[in-house]
Amino acid sequence: EWQVAEATALVHTLDGWSVVQTMVVSTKSPDRKLVFGKGNFQHLTEKIRGSRDITCVFLNVERMAAPTKKELEAAWGVEVFDRFTVVLHIFRCNARTREARLQVALAEIPLHRSNLKRDVAHLHRGAGSRYIMGSGESFLQVQQRLLREKEAKIRKALDRLRRKRHLLRQQRARREFPVVSVVGYTNCDLIVHVRDVSHPEAELQKRSVLSTLHSLQLPAPLLHSMVEVHNKVDLVPGYSPTEPNAVPVSALLGHGLQELKAELDAAVLKATGRQILTLRVRLAGAQLSWLYKEATVQDVDVIPEDGAADVTVIISDSAYGKFRKLFPG
Repeated sequence: EWQVAEATALVHTLDGWSVVQTMVVSTKSPDRKLVFGKGNFQHLTEKIRGSRDITCVFLNVERMAAPTKKELEAAWGVEVFDRFTVVLHIFRCNARTREARLQVALAEIPLHRSNLKRDVAHLHRGAGSRYIMGSGESFLQVQQRLLREKEAKIRKALDRLRRKRHLLRQQRARREFPVVSVVGYTNCDLIVHVRDVSHPEAELQKRSVLSTLHSLQLPAPLLHSMVEVHNKVDLVPGYSPTEPNAVPVSALLGHGLQELKAELDAAVLKATGRQILTLRVRLAGAQLSWLYKEATVQDVDVIPEDGAADVTVIISDSAYGKFRKLFPG
């Protein structure tokens, strides 16, 4: 029952997809062409062919062999998905950036290779030469070479995008573009107190701000975790922090901004009970769709030759505990 529930939840991850019927049927190895026994196959065929509501079938196995997929689709008259193709479709639907779309294209390469072998095997059953005239290459070799070239092109494009992103980060730092976060005191996870330490009444200003915060009756942990930022330290000769946890910066000169960003990242994660992790997941498994639903996916680095991906996420401690329990190992 839990497998049926998990498979149903996986399908519902996709907008516009719904499950009209579920069936538990014993199978042979999904790598074999005849994945079902004769009786089960006939029963499924009658059920699928006899229902207008069924527009596709999700077979809850990790990967189907290409001949299996072809045979089932021919018999049932609808498209048949395995877990790998469903997860890949989820990945595709969540691809909002050029980099994400390139990652999808990279993940599809092994699928294209599998389909190519099936198509070439079918082609060879007919008449005609197996070689391209004058090239010295067979049709299969040409197509494999084109796939390798496509994969190399995608990897180069991804590399260029990552270098460009790194360059833009450097340019933003040089141009001192400020990033401003506005937080409502009554509903926030972290308070950042930015002080002008060059002001002659800096200490009086601090006491006034703290008094106001206490008057709002904020939770004690929120006040204790407050990040204090000392700005304009470049205007204070011989500056030395008066508080041990203060973060000294000069917004004008850009000094200390990277340290401030790191401090804020760590403070927000700690205050919200979250952490940043990079997890290795199988594309054919349920891990990726689960992470999209239960965590914040920051980056996905596909490893097509392993059928896996390194997924960087921001995830709560409780969600990570659930992830380890659901997907041990």
